[in-house]
Amino acid sequence: MIAGTMLDMIAPKIVQHITDDVLVAHKMDLLTPLLLGILGIGVGRCIFQYSKEFLCDWAGSKIASEIRINLFQKIQSLSANFFDGINSGELMSRVKDDVDSIWNIAAFMGILMAEVFVRVVSVLYFMFSMNVWLAIIPTIGMIASALVAYLMERKLDSLFGAVAQENSEMNNTAAENLAGVRTVKAFAREGFEINKFHKHNQKYYELNIDLSRVFVRFNPIIQIITRSLTVITLLVGGFFVMKGNPLASGEKITIGQLMAFLQYAGNIVWPMEMLGWLANGFSQAKASVKRLDKIYEQMPQIKDESVLGNTDEDPEFTAALISPFDLNGDLTFEHVSYGILKDVSFEIKAGQTLGIMGATGSGKTTIINLIKRMYDVKEGSIKLDGIDIRELPLPTLRKAVACVMQDIFLFSDTIDGNIRLGAKESMTTAEVRAALEASHSAEFVDKMSDREMTVIGERGVGLSGGQKQRITIARALARKTPILVLDDSTSALDTETEQEIQGVLADLSGMTKIIIAHRISAVRKANKIIVLEDGKVAECGTHEELLAKGGLYKETYDSQYV
Repeated sequence: MIAGTMLDMIAPKIVQHITDDVLVAHKMDLLTPLLLGILGIGVGRCIFQYSKEFLCDWAGSKIASEIRINLFQKIQSLSANFFDGINSGELMSRVKDDVDSIWNIAAFMGILMAEVFVRVVSVLYFMFSMNVWLAIIPTIGMIASALVAYLMERKLDSLFGAVAQENSEMNNTAAENLAGVRTVKAFAREGFEINKFHKHNQKYYELNIDLSRVFVRFNPIIQIITRSLTVITLLVGGFFVMKGNPLASGEKITIGQLMAFLQYAGNIVWPMEMLGWLANGFSQAKASVKRLDKIYEQMPQIKDESVLGNTDEDPEFTAALISPFDLNGDLTFEHVSYGILKDVSFEIKAGQTLGIMGATGSGKTTIINLIKRMYDVKEGSIKLDGIDIRELPLPTLRKAVACVMQDIFLFSDTIDGNIRLGAKESMTTAEVRAALEASHSAEFVDKMSDREMTVIGERGVGLSGGQKQRITIARALARKTPILVLDDSTSALDTETEQEIQGVLADLSGMTKIIIAHRISAVRKANKIIVLEDGKVAECGTHEELLAKGGLYKETYDSQYV
């Protein structure tokens, strides 16, 4: 960039010599080398300009790529509570649109800002070395343009923040609608959803019009300054050629010097015109940086105590030192309190089955989230094989617990890919097949055109609720973890299939099973059943013991069987 700019600074000097020495002094022998000099400058500018653009694009793309992966890693490191307070549309906007704004300033606009600086410094040096009095004119124009650009940037700053926020809202509205499009159609809410999106789209449009108003208000001022600059320089310079400079004892300048000076003035016009546009892009990028900083300021509440203070070691490597398969599955809750849960205590030995029942909102799913350390307990402790789970590496703990959650999520991938989730390299085809058989998924998978390699849509679109549940059960069974959690995972299955899967679960040995259910049939064979009420353990015992007590469990049993 500097080399190309310097070539631009040499070109007016050659024009000066052509005018004064060739056209005025008739030294024709100088014409050929001077013309070759102009040709050489053109070739050199092409080479340096290409190199500058390529290297700039490469560096900008590299910067954007590293920012985006760094941001995504940061988001992945945050705890579940962060995602409880932010929608996916806003996160998508930050990962895509905000990083693109920074990409723009780091690449194309970034090099322009640097080039404006280099060109202004170079032009001012050559102009002042040529004629101090003439150089004052473009200097004043440049200062005036910079002041206008500064005022415009101040106006644009707050507007770009509002535009970015509204863009997030619009993206989230669209993403939410598309994810739930079947529900929208089922309730005939298309008109309502269109109107809701229209409101965000209209506000986004109005904010962009406000941006345009600011740009249109200030940018013409810069244009007027730059156009006037050339005219004023020509008039004053022409006077100096004919009459001399009255401020410098009537000193005259040559026509060649005037021609060269006009070219230098033209070189400074471009940076001045760029100031408004650069202020626009800079304000947009600054607003994006502020939004990304809000994410980087967030700290995960769930910290991996096993690697704290061990900055020289990779967390994945540290976690690998304790294999999840080295754990037996003894699980103990000791006076645990979190959210709705209050002083919950129970113990389940390795290989046994624990059933958890209770009304909606009694804290059943919260127990599962605490076991996987999505949240940390406020009081008490949770121990796995006698070790406080906060002392276990997070990857080890979470790989030791396979969950079939109530909220089913399948990726847009093959059935095989969904079952291998988290273990694509280590899991064999035979293990995938065995999991499909055990979960009774093979019954419908084998009827598909590509069997296990059939690609299912986003969130399992194309599969029934029962089929999706069986796939998620297969995914959990295939991992063969020390602890298996089923959170109301057979609710969408017919009675016969549920009984068959319950039989498969009962035959699983060496695996601690936690079954959350509303049906007595799902937990009646468990070694221990706890009944939650308002976040507390109201009853605890086996199926027969709880029936004999005649409490909440007996009431649920009677409502389902009597």
